[in-house]
Amino acid sequence: MSIDYQKIGAALYQEARFLDDRQWDEWLACYTEDVTYWMPSWDDDDKLTDDHESQISLMYYADRGGLEDRVFRIRTERSSASMPEPRTSHNVTNVEVLAERDNEVDVRYNFNTLNHRYKITDQFFGTIFVTFRKVDDRLLISHKKIALKNDYIRQVLDVYHV
Repeated sequence: MSIDYQKIGAALYQEARFLDDRQWDEWLACYTEDVTYWMPSWDDDDKLTDDHESQISLMYYADRGGLEDRVFRIRTERSSASMPEPRTSHNVTNVEVLAERDNEVDVRYNFNTLNHRYKITDQFFGTIFVTFRKVDDRLLISHKKIALKNDYIRQVLDVYHV
């Protein structure tokens, strides 16, 4: 796959916009069916956990079905983290291509998300590692690992926080 920084940036910015605009179907369409979506936690030695099965994770979804369930809960007011729905602003920076294969590319980028709810604005920031897979003429996320740097937080996290 030939690296196209413009397409990579556009895919990242579009996913962020879909979250900010609460366009849930469009956001889900950014992911492959077999996507792995993982936010490990920090252990006592200040290192990210590396095994979602035996260590604590802040979020883990083995495929897009888990993300679809989150969206269902948000839409049907069954998510305590989402009532009322917060206003968010996702910012993407420092986009870097790490590796390239036939139909995939690994990307690392930093994020800063502002989240406003109950007259309070919270900030979430960190580094995200994604693998994009070329499907038809689109870049879809087939793996997402989120290293949340401010993991001491005062509320329940949901997918739109990062």
